[in-house]
Amino acid sequence: LKFNDGKFKMMPIADIQEIAAVNPDTLKLISLAVEKEKPDLVVLTGDQIQGYDSSYKGDTQKKVEGTIDAFIKAISGTPFCLTFGNHDDDCKVSKKVQKQFYENSGNCIFGEIRDEEDDIGTHFIKIKDSKNEKDIFGLYLIDTWKKENNASAYAPIKKEQVQWYKDVRDKNRTEDGKYLDSFVFQHIPFPEFYDVLCKVSPFKKGAVEAFRSRKNTFWVLDDETVSKGGFMGESPAVPEINNGEFEAVSEKGDVIGVFVGHDHINSFVKSLNGVDLGYTQGAGFNTYGPGNKRGVRVFVLNEDDIRNYETYTVTMKELCPDFKASKPFQEFIYCNMPTSVDEVVANVKRVAVASAAVYGLVKLIKLLK
Repeated sequence: LKFNDGKFKMMPIADIQEIAAVNPDTLKLISLAVEKEKPDLVVLTGDQIQGYDSSYKGDTQKKVEGTIDAFIKAISGTPFCLTFGNHDDDCKVSKKVQKQFYENSGNCIFGEIRDEEDDIGTHFIKIKDSKNEKDIFGLYLIDTWKKENNASAYAPIKKEQVQWYKDVRDKNRTEDGKYLDSFVFQHIPFPEFYDVLCKVSPFKKGAVEAFRSRKNTFWVLDDETVSKGGFMGESPAVPEINNGEFEAVSEKGDVIGVFVGHDHINSFVKSLNGVDLGYTQGAGFNTYGPGNKRGVRVFVLNEDDIRNYETYTVTMKELCPDFKASKPFQEFIYCNMPTSVDEVVANVKRVAVASAAVYGLVKLIKLLK
């Protein structure tokens, strides 16, 4: 990988979350975006497959390989790299086996891997200058984890992963002793993503409710972020435990930004202590999402001024203005359903309280009569 004519374009794609019967709308979005933008590198940021879906039962490994092959073909030969999310191995086909499926494509790139047996999705990729002479940019792809032991929150990345990042960072200092400018891509955000949000009243327009340790709190993006096209339809589903990832990536100034998926209807970039924290909205049409605002994010880096990068999203609405979902009823459900079990529970409680209030009011009216 290298800069071309002074530029390097990356396209992260988040939450494809496809099933054995791949939705053609997902493939259409990916292929049109790649065709339009012609990225130098596609970055798959986890939950490429919806491993828990019942369509994978029976000959699971072959079906998983078929799903992966379908969206790799939509990438049309563009070099790509990836990490994993919390649903990729719900199908019981290991990440190690899935890694082989990706590598069979011939255009999949894996860099320096932390531990092939334990942590397939954590690796480091270096990108050279236009002359192909020296490394001038790095990509850390960090594997994040699922819920453990029936916990309500996701497990944090491991302390060993944080140390791995530090070791790789220190080892790859440039010839003049500077740290290598880098991005981090991973699936699940860390707790500091709440630090770029605004805590508001539940009656504030656009407020989204948080859960677990932030239960009964409501959050929005600031006006500036919204004016730049950012949106947030659900609260960040972060781990409850903080193992110091943000502290590590912000301490030396090498990491320009950390970019995630996981929360399908969030898309924004906001800076915290000199590090940009950003979301890419979901791309998959076989899971919940933001309707025709499903899309991909694009980064354009300039070799002479890497930190002054450009980023924007490309949505299905922009790529196909007359888009109509191939499964309209399913799409209606996916655009209006709760985004988590926590939201379902909260809504049920609200309905129960409202019903009790109405019942009590009816009884009172009858007594007054």
